[in-house]
Amino acid sequence: MSLQKEMRIIPKFAWVVAVLAYLGICVGLISIAIPQYPDTSQLSQVGKVVLGLLVGLIPAIYILLLGYIYGDARRRRMRYIVWTLLAIFVPNAIGIILYFVLRDPMPVFCSSCGVAVKSTFTFCPQCAKTLRPTCLQCGHPLDRTWSHCPNCGRATATSQDAVAPAAPSTQQAL
Repeated sequence: MSLQKEMRIIPKFAWVVAVLAYLGICVGLISIAIPQYPDTSQLSQVGKVVLGLLVGLIPAIYILLLGYIYGDARRRRMRYIVWTLLAIFVPNAIGIILYFVLRDPMPVFCSSCGVAVKSTFTFCPQCAKTLRPTCLQCGHPLDRTWSHCPNCGRATATSQDAVAPAAPSTQQAL
């Protein structure tokens, strides 16, 4: 997916908060904090402004990242408020990392009724249409590329079409 499409996931409210936080931090740093800090007395005025602008990016990017988590979790039909709060309150960005590791795959749409369902569903909960093939013997869901069921070992319908069943042996012991 392109970067522009991914950026559209971030809610407008997060953009507004990020811009306001960036401007407030930059103004506060450039006009109050940096001139009072003794180690910055050797920096030129341009250096102080650049330092304030760069430091202000950190919280703005953090706010946009939280907005992305909110929008992406909502798009994936996850508990978006819980994941956003987890990303905010778990320290050292562990909550953010956990979100990207544990997030659900994108939902798929039922070809019959058009309802968005999780990609792991075998049947549509709205119209009961089969979304993924199932094993005829044990009923477990199958991937379309598998030739045998990983649970019971039965050949799938596609492999049975490709390979004819072996004929029973006609030799008998004498």
